[in-house]
Amino acid sequence: MVFSVICSPKQYLLKSKKVVITGAPGTGKTSIITGLEQLGFHCFHEIIRDMTSKAKKEGNTDSFISNPLVFVDDALQFNKDLLYGRAKHYEDSLSLSEPIIFFDRGIPDVLAYMDFFNQPYDKEFTNTCEHNPYDQIFLLPPWQEIYVSDNERLESYAEAQKIDDALYNTYTGFGYNPILVPKKPVSERIDFILKTLKS
Repeated sequence: MVFSVICSPKQYLLKSKKVVITGAPGTGKTSIITGLEQLGFHCFHEIIRDMTSKAKKEGNTDSFISNPLVFVDDALQFNKDLLYGRAKHYEDSLSLSEPIIFFDRGIPDVLAYMDFFNQPYDKEFTNTCEHNPYDQIFLLPPWQEIYVSDNERLESYAEAQKIDDALYNTYTGFGYNPILVPKKPVSERIDFILKTLKS
C-alpha cells in the first residue's frame, strides 16, 4: 500500500509549503516544534514516541535497549505503521491553507532508521517517500550538551550521531538539500528557520 497523493488544480493553488524539522534524538526538535506552534504555525507532531512507549509496554520490559523494534513481534509491520502514520500527516496537510506547515520528522526518517538498524525495505517504502515530497528539510545536528535519554528515547549519544548520518544520507539520497540548524537557544533556532524560509 503506497500513499501517493494526487492534487487537483485547486489544491495546487492553495499548496502550503511543507517543511520538515528532523534530527537525531535529543537535538531539540520538540522544543522547536512547540515554539513554532506558539507562534501560530500548524505543526504535525512526531508519532514514534507514543508507538515506542506502547511497544515497550506490550513487550513487558523496562530494560534500556537502543532499538525499540525488539519490543514488537513484527518489526516490518511496526515500520509500516510508522510509514503510514507519517504519510497520513502528509495527506492531512493537503486540506490546510496555511502558507507554511511544519512536520516533526518526515516520511524518509522511517527509512533512515531502518538503514541505521540494517533492516531491509521494499519499494513500498521508497515510493511513499518519492510520491510525497516536502519543500524544505531542516536538520538539527547532534548536541551532546542538551542530550537526555528517557523511557521513549532509547538511543545513546554515540548512536544519535550515527542516526544523524543516516538521516542526512537518506534525505540527500531522495534529492533534498538539508539545511543544518545552528546550535543556539530555541528562539534563535526558530528565527533562523523562519528567516531561511522567508529568503
